[in-house]
Amino acid sequence: MPISAIKKQLHALCQVYINDRIASAQEAMRMAQSSANDETKSSAGDKYETGRAMAQLEIEKNSAQLAEALKQRESLEKVQSDQHSMDVQAGSLVITNQGNFYISISAGKLLLAGVEYFAISQASPLGSKLMKQVSGASLIFNQKEFRILEIV
Repeated sequence: MPISAIKKQLHALCQVYINDRIASAQEAMRMAQSSANDETKSSAGDKYETGRAMAQLEIEKNSAQLAEALKQRESLEKVQSDQHSMDVQAGSLVITNQGNFYISISAGKLLLAGVEYFAISQASPLGSKLMKQVSGASLIFNQKEFRILEIV
């Protein structure tokens, strides 16, 4: 499979990851709101208020997750996966002796045609160390040596 096709597919997998996170957060917020709306006053005293407060906390937690996922989607939209450069940039596929890294968003491990790739943000600890490095460069991260074999 051509490298440009691999980068496009990795980008598409990142989009699926983000869309799933957004949908999951929205559904969880909807369920928490529904739960809060279903609470009725009972003779158990504070049970009604406690249930509504717990539902509100759940809504707030999921709202924060939704906001983070929307920020990630915005970051991903800025990534140019069809460009090639001599140094590591957003959108680069970095092949190292320790693994393959797609510099985009923090989406974790992606499996494509039986090969593992890791989608990492340029702001992540490893991503920030890889940025602006060139093919053949070495760096130490978590007491491991990473040699950049290829930048696509």
